[in-house]
Amino acid sequence: MSTDPPGRRPRSLRGLRKPAKKRPSGPSPVTPPDESGPARPTDGTNSSVITAALYQDGHRVSTHDSLTDTFRQLRDTPDTMAWIGLYHPSPSELVSLASEFDLHPLAVEDAMEAHQRPKLERYGGTLFVVLRAARYLDDPEEVDFGELHIFVGRDFVITVRHGGAPDLSAVRRRMESAPELLKRGPEAVLYAILDAVVDGYAPVVAGVQNDIDEIETEVFGGDPRVSRRIYELSREVVEFQRATRPLNGMLESLTAGFEKYAIDEELRRYLRDVADHALHTTDRVDGFRQALQDILTVNATLVNQQQNAEMRALAEAGFEQNEEIKKISSWAAILFAPTLVGTIYGMNFAHMPELHWSFGYPFAIVLMAVVCTSLYLIFKRRDWL
Repeated sequence: MSTDPPGRRPRSLRGLRKPAKKRPSGPSPVTPPDESGPARPTDGTNSSVITAALYQDGHRVSTHDSLTDTFRQLRDTPDTMAWIGLYHPSPSELVSLASEFDLHPLAVEDAMEAHQRPKLERYGGTLFVVLRAARYLDDPEEVDFGELHIFVGRDFVITVRHGGAPDLSAVRRRMESAPELLKRGPEAVLYAILDAVVDGYAPVVAGVQNDIDEIETEVFGGDPRVSRRIYELSREVVEFQRATRPLNGMLESLTAGFEKYAIDEELRRYLRDVADHALHTTDRVDGFRQALQDILTVNATLVNQQQNAEMRALAEAGFEQNEEIKKISSWAAILFAPTLVGTIYGMNFAHMPELHWSFGYPFAIVLMAVVCTSLYLIFKRRDWL
C-alpha cells in the first residue's frame, strides 16, 4: 500500500490539551468507561485506558479495565477483535501495547509525542494513521483541534487520543448497533473513525463560514477591530487546511490498499464516500483562505480611503485656519497703525514738532486714515481680507 512520507509537525499546535494531572491516591467513585475522556479506576491509579473491549462476529463479548486482561482473553479466544481506546497514554502503556501487538517503534514514538501531521503509514501488517480532528466552539468562536493516532492490525484496533476531539464513543455506539458492519473487522472500525472525523469537519466549516459572513459585515461597517479578527481567523483556517489537505492523498492510498489486500467491496464503497466528503471539505477550506485574503485586501483599501479622507479633512481645516489667521493678522495691522500715531502724539512732551500747530490734530487724523486705508487695500489685493 502506498503511504505518505513520514514527517514531524512543530510542537506549537493550537488546541491540544495537556494531559490530565494525576489524581491523588485513595478510593474514588467509578466512572463508566467512555470514549469522551479517561476512565477513573477504583484503585486510585491513573490509567489512560478508556475502553478495552473484545468483539466477535460484530458483537461485544467482554470489556476489561486493564490491558493485561484484554491481552489474555484475546490470545485465548480465537476469531476475536480487540478495540482499545486510550487517552493521553503513558509510555509504559504504549510499550506494553507495542510488545503485545508488535507495533513499530517509530509509530509508538509518534503516538507518545503527538503533535504529528496527518499521515498514513504501513509497518508490516500494521497500519498507522494520524488524524487531526476539529470541533467548533460556539462561545469563543474558535476551532479546537485534537489529534488521533490509530493502529490497525489483523485482530486489533488501538486509538490514542490527544485533545477533546473526536468523540469516539459515538463511533463505538454506531458500530455496535450495526454488527453486520462491525464483523467486517478492523478495517470497518477504521472506516467508521475516518467517517466520524470527516463528518466532524462539517460544523467547523459552517462555523467558519458564519464568522466570515460576520467579518464582511464588520469590514463595511468600519469596525476598527476587524483586522485582528481577520488575522486570527486566517490562522485557524491555515491550521484547518493542515488538518484536512493530507486527507485526500491518505484516502487514495487507503483505497488502493483496500484493493491490494482484497478488503470487502462494501467497505471500499464506504471509503470512497468518505473521500468525497473529505474532498468537498478541503475545497471549502481552500475557498475560505482565498475569501479571507480578499476581505483583508478590501479592508486595507477601506482603511486607506478612510485615512485619506481624514487627512483631506485635516488639510481643509488647516487651510480654513490659515485664512482666519490672515484676516485676524490683517485687521491687527490696520488697527495698529492709528494706535501707533495716537501713542506718539499722546506723549505730551513740551518740545514736540506740530504739538502747537493749528493743523496738527487734522493732520494726525488724516495720517491715520491714509495708513489704515493703504493697509486695507494691500491686504485686500492679496486676498487676506
